Amino acid sequence: MKPILAALGATTLLFAGCAGGAYQPKNTDQFNQERTSRFVLMDAGAQRSVTSSGLQERTLEDGRLEVAAILRNREERRIQVQVQCVFKDAGGFSTGDESPWENVILTENGQETVRFQSLNSQAKTYTIRVRQAR
Repeated sequence: MKPILAALGATTLLFAGCAGGAYQPKNTDQFNQERTSRFVLMDAGAQRSVTSSGLQERTLEDGRLEVAAILRNREERRIQVQVQCVFKDAGGFSTGDESPWENVILTENGQETVRFQSLNSQAKTYTIRVRQAR
């Protein structure tokens, strides 16, 4: 009798775990800056040291997108960061057109302008990403 009760208990536990079905995703809006922002800082060091004092975009004659960003060093020391631009279609999905990471040296409290051009006319929006240089 005991083996039957044990098997019945194990079967109940097995099916109890499956009763809920699929789970909904959690925190879909949290940490979603790359989807909604045009300028994102990828790590704590970049958040502390860098800001953008201006973004500019224009459509070139051939339909490609050109983007310029002014990076500003918030610290009183020279820093090196890496910058990349991800071009996206109207729905916010990457067109596969991502610039390589570019090293930028910012002098004390200085500003530098970085420019990017998309490779094709599919780009309608973008995200500029900044991280500390490694």
